Amino acid sequence: MPFISRRNFLSTSARTAAALTAGSFLVIEAAESQTPAGTSVDQALDQFIEAYMKAMNSPGLTLGTANRAGTVRVASFGFSNPALKQSVEPDMLFHIGSITKSFVALICLQLHEEGKLDLHKPVLDYLPWLPIVTTYGPVSAHDLLTHTSGLPNPDTPFPSDPSTRFVQTWKPGERFYYCNLGFTILGHLIAALDGRTWPAALSARILDPLGMKATAPVITNSIRPRTAESWVPYFEDRPYPRTGRLAPAANLQFDHPAGSIASTPADMTLYIQMLLNRGQAPHVRIVSADSFALMSKPWTKAQEFGPNASYGYGIAVETVDGHTILRHTGGMASFMSALYLDLDAGVGAFSSINAMQGYRPTPVSQYAVQLMSAAAANKPVPAAPTLENPVVIKNAADYTGDYTSPDGQTITITGDLALLASVAGRQIPLQHRDGDNFIAVDPVLAENSFLFGRATDQNAKNKDKPGPVVELMHGSRWYTNSRYTGPRTFTVPPEYAALCGTYLAGGGFEGEQLEIAILKGQLWVVGESALERIGQYEFRPTEDAPNPERIEFFYIANGKARLLKFTGADFFRFDNE
Repeated sequence: MPFISRRNFLSTSARTAAALTAGSFLVIEAAESQTPAGTSVDQALDQFIEAYMKAMNSPGLTLGTANRAGTVRVASFGFSNPALKQSVEPDMLFHIGSITKSFVALICLQLHEEGKLDLHKPVLDYLPWLPIVTTYGPVSAHDLLTHTSGLPNPDTPFPSDPSTRFVQTWKPGERFYYCNLGFTILGHLIAALDGRTWPAALSARILDPLGMKATAPVITNSIRPRTAESWVPYFEDRPYPRTGRLAPAANLQFDHPAGSIASTPADMTLYIQMLLNRGQAPHVRIVSADSFALMSKPWTKAQEFGPNASYGYGIAVETVDGHTILRHTGGMASFMSALYLDLDAGVGAFSSINAMQGYRPTPVSQYAVQLMSAAAANKPVPAAPTLENPVVIKNAADYTGDYTSPDGQTITITGDLALLASVAGRQIPLQHRDGDNFIAVDPVLAENSFLFGRATDQNAKNKDKPGPVVELMHGSRWYTNSRYTGPRTFTVPPEYAALCGTYLAGGGFEGEQLEIAILKGQLWVVGESALERIGQYEFRPTEDAPNPERIEFFYIANGKARLLKFTGADFFRFDNE
């Protein structure tokens, strides 16, 4: 039997024995589950989850599904601590990350119903102390709820330098730009208008009325004994390959309303039920039908969530096969979550993984909803989503060939459906990361991604068709192939040399770092984006341009900048050579 599935809780010894069974996949059913054990929906979903967790190198996963009537299923899969064979239990807390934003939206709508918040009034009228500059127009709660304020995306509105101001880059409403800052501001707005702290308001207004008794409004040391053990990449200084080594995560304390909630799958099914009933819970209405319509309205296109997705208030909105879908993901330091609801079918799912590996378990939540929707409509079991294999590169031919650096070093890329990089006589497999970005499965070269660049033809009839690959960047080195026709020499401002190097984050999520190097005459955040100079030591990333983010360098000492500020966040030089 590939699965060990039990309804209700068993003793610790029984659970451990089950987890140690050779070739088994550990599934624990919670008492809250309402469906008979072993339904076709459960079987299909469990088979997919088993394949998904193996393919994605997930230690453990928790799942909650619901319909308009209430909880359907609560289950956990895999391990909290794989080395000790300690299973994930259904009552363990998982950090839900940015799914918290939908809770923020609901409280704002409650305050709006109470006449305390005008959604279109400038937020500076409520919070005059905010360190923001709104050159292009006043920012309202509506703009913050829809990520259309034009503000940058730092973690906090309180930078270490009191003189820092977060500057708007475009007129509110013109463009979707994901902004955690906006929801942290909304948390302070809630506190100002409600007269309670963010966690107190959240508990009183949503968690307690819904009976979400296990949920923590903020992440603290005190909840760690109830929280699943979680995992992060073993190496913090490089891209993470799909099956890379993991390490235990350090404890995290986090109170930002952009992502502060820790919850269980059972509690999340209560939340899902309320959303499916458009704001109505079994014993209380959280928001009016009109307010829920504002929340679930597709206010602005949000391609970050998919080519056809829009964003409402604190949640993404999409139409799929004529059905309205609400969804959001959440990424924390060591957890990844996905919420997915079909409002028309009246079913929804929450899933979360106890590791940060660069992906969200959206396929799990989405497939759970598709299975429940099909079962309710007496339709056949839908096919499981296809799992991407990062070593299978369908367009491998785009990248093959010889790439030579200005000093004569050559990297040769070969392969049909899989890519190999030949470097100094060694054959190194490449894994697809995203776009034209790849990871080397190698203890040394994995420190930097292989970032390929394409030529652009301004006269091409099909502007959406990608141009040919003509260059390759690996760390601070640049290579070109025979198709490259651009310049090969560049004038570099002499002061750029002082800015290059490694910078480690001071505070926030530990382990974050930036590598600055010179490539093609420009400063780059290695593996990510070129930097456009806008001041003596001030730059902005060119990726997703225009954008409101800024990088500034300070304290040139002994020929090197010692401090980098990324939109107000501090990164300090780390001399590792």
